[in-house]
Amino acid sequence: MSYINKPGKTASWRQMVIRQQVSDVFAYGKIKTTFTKAKETQKHVDGVITLAKKGTLEAKRKIMSIIKPNKMFDRNALLKKILEIVKKYPSRKGGYTRVLRLGKRPGDRTEVAIIELV
Repeated sequence: MSYINKPGKTASWRQMVIRQQVSDVFAYGKIKTTFTKAKETQKHVDGVITLAKKGTLEAKRKIMSIIKPNKMFDRNALLKKILEIVKKYPSRKGGYTRVLRLGKRPGDRTEVAIIELV
């Protein structure tokens, strides 16, 4: 995680980036980002889906505290979409996302990946 734990980046910055990417994965189905950010985001997306499978009020409030609004959805609409997505995984116990490597970016040679819902 050399990019996420870079000196000069605060913990609040890292948390904001991960939360925004988690929201974007649910809104768009997949996103393109650096490989290290994709691997970190993958953990959080799987955790949100596991929480959503519980379906309790406490779980919904926890999800609302994690997700952020984006261009397509506000937080309430995004929560509804997450609850619809969870219906695809009734018996699956994990591995809700996949990270596909795309190679290195020409400008700075950073490895790029796509994170998508399975």
